[in-house]
Amino acid sequence: MRKGFFASVCIVMVIATLYSCYKDKGNYNIALPQEPQITGLDTLYEASVGDSLIISPKILGIDPGSVQCNWRIDVPEAINPETNHYEGQALRIAFGLEAKRYRARLTVTNKENGMKYFYNFHIQGVTAFSRGSLVLSVDNGISKLSFIKPDHSVQANIYEIINGENLPANPLHIHYVRNQFTGNTPLGYWIISKNGGVRLDVNNLKKETLKPGTLHDNFFLAPPRIDVGSLQTYPFGALLGVINGKFYGGATTTWDQSVTYGMFGTFADGDYELASQFVLSSVDNNFSIIGFDKNKKQFIRINIYGSPMYFGTQYTSVNPEIFDPSQVRMDLLHMVQINNKDTYAFVKDNSGKVYELKFTANFNGPFLVTANHKKLFVHQEWINANTKMVASRIGYIYVGYQNKVFRYNPLNQQVQELKVNIQSPVSLLKLDDDENTLIVGAGSSLYYLDIQVGKDGQLLKKIDGIPGDIVDLTWRK
Repeated sequence: MRKGFFASVCIVMVIATLYSCYKDKGNYNIALPQEPQITGLDTLYEASVGDSLIISPKILGIDPGSVQCNWRIDVPEAINPETNHYEGQALRIAFGLEAKRYRARLTVTNKENGMKYFYNFHIQGVTAFSRGSLVLSVDNGISKLSFIKPDHSVQANIYEIINGENLPANPLHIHYVRNQFTGNTPLGYWIISKNGGVRLDVNNLKKETLKPGTLHDNFFLAPPRIDVGSLQTYPFGALLGVINGKFYGGATTTWDQSVTYGMFGTFADGDYELASQFVLSSVDNNFSIIGFDKNKKQFIRINIYGSPMYFGTQYTSVNPEIFDPSQVRMDLLHMVQINNKDTYAFVKDNSGKVYELKFTANFNGPFLVTANHKKLFVHQEWINANTKMVASRIGYIYVGYQNKVFRYNPLNQQVQELKVNIQSPVSLLKLDDDENTLIVGAGSSLYYLDIQVGKDGQLLKKIDGIPGDIVDLTWRK
């Protein structure tokens, strides 16, 4: 009896196994739903702030009565995201967002079968000030701001016209601040003066009211006085530099749209007083500062570990027989760096002689400063505290002297005068983003010079009409 039972079970299992191994013939007749054909939908749209935005794609392949369209614009700063959701086969809105790039999506639904199809694109908000250059100048002691349109026409005194007041006196810099780690999110313009500064909205050039609108307000606890040495922009979208001889860096540990983003806390603590010149270096997004203590006459190390931290001369000097970076015993006039590597410092001794110091600094470990050479500079008359100087990535240093611009190769001390006729003393040298163009400010004019390989500074264009003497320049493209 028991044997018969087990035999029956085995027979059933064999039959089940054979049945499970039956080959599927695959003779199916599947009717896939027809996918819509979308035309007239681009990947990027420009929308003028305050103007109409109309996107009208054509949808074929689906019965028009079965089509439902939903539009979504992702606005990170929106309190209620649903505000930027729309329905209809065409998107027709008054674009009231900021001059930023927004991600957007069109969702097409076939109501007959419930299938959804998604199409992503971007919307770039623009204003009259979204592209162009801002020029900072000083005219009879009064700071001025001018806007250069893409057609090269100049709108002078634009700050006074929009804000109804003058800029702070003694202008030093103008910076376009953007966060390079969030798609170059624009965060404002900073106009820096010797004892203060103002921050402008990039969309309308009005002084900021929601975020700190002055340099004084950009401190969590402002010092009794503000004496700016120099400030630079940090790739995270904040300012850093020398104020009152100490080193400050804007806070970047919160959301870059926060009102406190970029504000100054305490300075890098330490016993030092910095010269205004410093170099910001980056290796694999590790940032460090080469500074110069003007009292102790030594190069010092500052690292950005969330906020600036002063380490002084906590580094090893290599080749101190050439010169000792911790005991320079001369005054710093200028300092430039090439490709985050070779640093050139121009220093003056007690007799007035100007020396060129070349060194490399590794402040990301091992902590070394390697002296490469110390030599008398070939053109002593060029270098003083007001000399304009800028270094290119390919190794040239451009120097403005009187109404001339020279290209200096520090490797062989070769000097070449650029072929341009400048009418006034040079007050600004700046490299364009691709470093194929050198921008020279002199008097009330800007000269754009071709410095590509094989070129000797031929004039590409000249823009006149800047009030007073040019101090600094920035741009958005």
